[in-house]
Amino acid sequence: MSIRAREDDYDWKSVKKPQQKPKNVDTGRLFRVMRRIFAENAREYIGTYTVAVICLLFVAATTAGLAWIMRDVIDQLFVRQRGDLIFAISATILAIFTIRSVAMYVQAVLLARVSNDLIARYQKRIFAKLLKLGVGYYNEARSAQLAARVNTNTNAISSVMSLTLTSFARDFVSLIGLLAVMVIQDPVMSLISFAVAPVLVLAVATISQRTRSIVRETVELGARVTGTMQETVQGITVVKAFTMEDQLADKLSVTIDEKRDKSNKLAEISQRINPAAELLSGLAIVGVISYGGYRAIFDQQPPGAMFAFITALLLAYDPARRLASLRVNLERAIVNAEMIYEILDMPIQQSDKPGAVDIQIDKGTVHFDNVVFSYTQNAPVLNGMSFMAPANQTTAVVGPSGSGKTTVIALLQRMYDVDSGTITIDGTNIADVTKRSLRTQIALVSQQPYLFEGSIGDNIRYGRPDATQEEIEEAARLANAFDFIKAAPDGFDTPLGENGMTLSGGQRQRLSIARAIVRDAPILLLDEATSALDNESEKVVQAALDNVMAGRTTIVVAHRLSTIVNAHQIVVVDNGLVVETGTHDKLAGKPDGLYARLNALGQSAHLAVEGGKTEAQDHG
Repeated sequence: MSIRAREDDYDWKSVKKPQQKPKNVDTGRLFRVMRRIFAENAREYIGTYTVAVICLLFVAATTAGLAWIMRDVIDQLFVRQRGDLIFAISATILAIFTIRSVAMYVQAVLLARVSNDLIARYQKRIFAKLLKLGVGYYNEARSAQLAARVNTNTNAISSVMSLTLTSFARDFVSLIGLLAVMVIQDPVMSLISFAVAPVLVLAVATISQRTRSIVRETVELGARVTGTMQETVQGITVVKAFTMEDQLADKLSVTIDEKRDKSNKLAEISQRINPAAELLSGLAIVGVISYGGYRAIFDQQPPGAMFAFITALLLAYDPARRLASLRVNLERAIVNAEMIYEILDMPIQQSDKPGAVDIQIDKGTVHFDNVVFSYTQNAPVLNGMSFMAPANQTTAVVGPSGSGKTTVIALLQRMYDVDSGTITIDGTNIADVTKRSLRTQIALVSQQPYLFEGSIGDNIRYGRPDATQEEIEEAARLANAFDFIKAAPDGFDTPLGENGMTLSGGQRQRLSIARAIVRDAPILLLDEATSALDNESEKVVQAALDNVMAGRTTIVVAHRLSTIVNAHQIVVVDNGLVVETGTHDKLAGKPDGLYARLNALGQSAHLAVEGGKTEAQDHG
């Protein structure tokens, strides 16, 4: 079954943290979630579940049959000593166990397959949803914790379905069959054993209610632990450089201890059902044996009925215990399932307009017209910014930190929608076109080039999946990356470490440039593409950038003169407004201008985004 997700982004301004679930929620909540799970999945697996249920019914029937035949075993073989029935009774017992074993194996395999498929389906659904959420959502969410939470919760859906089916098709039917055997064998002893049921039901209700909030807290803490570990591994060089080991270990230790305490509390509460069930079952068995023994001794009753009854009672213990624990186990699974649906049900509001068309770019002229935008409800980052980036020319956007430079790059890709004003390409408002078509016409080289799992060739091909090997190699040559790729152990097939950590910063940046070249888009965005490089690496990367910039509309956010000085025009921004426009020579010749002052300082940090932060981080 294919999983489709809408081509739209999450309206990050509506982001709200999930509200804490109250301890006393309506019991209908559990059934609503279960109904949704079955509505989404039952039809897909109806055939498999039908066979599994039939097998479970065979298990239940054979369980009751074992108890029933015990009367004949005792009375016919041991009391009346009917030798002619030995073969028949033995063959019947063997047949029961054969049918039971085959049925248990088939249902276990079928349910395991469905469970694995359900986990895969929901992982795909969640990943598809996460890919459609806008970057604003990820400004709020911690990716490592999100990944850990998703991995923890995806088993819940299959658990709900498996628990429900096995509990009713096997345990409930088994229990009904065994109870029928008990009632038929001796109604009085049945009443004695049934006396403990109300107490057990009350205990289950109390325990399940207390587990709800603890389960959610335990899952959240587990996600935090896994997320922190993942973040530490990803940033291990920073951890060691700043000797953060003790700080992180202490911080994580507190979270681990808190999770341990919550898990212990959960185990303490949820496991109370077992000793309660054991004690109540013991009382019932004592009562039954006492009554049955009295009748056998003083009323001369044959022992077969009592043995059959006791066998049924003992066999009924396991399904009764599992049914008693069902509510508690379902509470655990439902809490996890709810956390999955919190992600799947996130409102998506930044969708393509009805009737939106694919953008067609002839020249590539970009025009910002009185654009106002804010990340929060506070002061806007852009305060009516207007400028034009001519087609097939390079426009550099410079200014102090927080002035709106990186925001320009984000808005042009429609990572966010403007509050007012328009952004057009060749006169077409980008708000009126599909985001996918817009982004396929834009290539991005950012300050932090991110490389994904896979080979070097795979990472270049992400620029355009249908690129041929010849195009990949040509892009590597234009990006000045061909030589170091060929020197790698397996060339273009060399697998990369996490985010390309086995490569230097300049090599990673040249791979991202090769990816942009393969994209072959008419608009190129360079967001501080050389700011993190040393002088030698910058020269090589800048030469590669010159190759990819040729014949394209290029917007550059940069501070180094090597990128800015040759731009066809420089747009100087401050406080979200364009304050100056011109060439390097023209702007540098204005002694009282902002560009001239920043240029005269001779320090790159005045034109860079400080510490590599984006405006989204500054204002988010």
